[in-house]
Amino acid sequence: MGTRLAGRVALVTGAGQGIGKAIALRFAQEGAKVVALDVAPDGINAVASEIVAAGGEALAAVCDVTQREQVTAAVQAALDAFGQLDILCNNAGITRDARLVKMTEEQFDQVIAVNLKGVFNMTQAVAPHMVERGYGRIIITSSVVGLYGNFGQTNYVATKAGVIGMTRVWARELGPKGITANAVAPGFIATEMVKTMPQEVLDRFIGMTPARRLGEPEDIANAFLFLASDEASFVNGAVLSVDGGLVM
Repeated sequence: MGTRLAGRVALVTGAGQGIGKAIALRFAQEGAKVVALDVAPDGINAVASEIVAAGGEALAAVCDVTQREQVTAAVQAALDAFGQLDILCNNAGITRDARLVKMTEEQFDQVIAVNLKGVFNMTQAVAPHMVERGYGRIIITSSVVGLYGNFGQTNYVATKAGVIGMTRVWARELGPKGITANAVAPGFIATEMVKTMPQEVLDRFIGMTPARRLGEPEDIANAFLFLASDEASFVNGAVLSVDGGLVM
């Protein structure tokens, strides 16, 4: 067990699998008390159990980030359990891919609701507590596609670009209150979502990446750990690309 986040309480959305799970486990390894949020209970219950079994402290709470009353309840549950919230990892996200001419309004609205509005809902619920205490770390999962676009992802790219914009606003608004806001832009990461793609597509991604591999969820978790730590106290409004050199 490390101590880089000792005494801190971290709330992680989308913590049931993939990058969110890796963040929750990595933070716990460094001494943070973790509040794991997701729409489905199974993943977060397993994550919380794993943290507790390793000697850490964790709370699992089912939360749909698009539903403001659920967000408010989850934040209150975290405060009731641990008395404070120091780190917010806005990681929950979905895809509903289609080319522009084929994309339905429902596909567009669903992705905006989770990936953009959900980040707003969660941050708006947590920020006042951070302001009150004069300390906070807000970290958001963006994507390389939010910087450079991607075929068939009008909705997803709009949200991942949008959260970068919100990050920079919050860096300005909350910086004077002792709170930093930063984004991480992962490249192609070997998550459950990516692993369902055909092997030839994955091979093409690997070929495009100078590091010649897919990223691991732990690669992203380590970037989150740095931004959440005291070492990153002067990093504010940044977008950290973790993509093996995919885009330079």
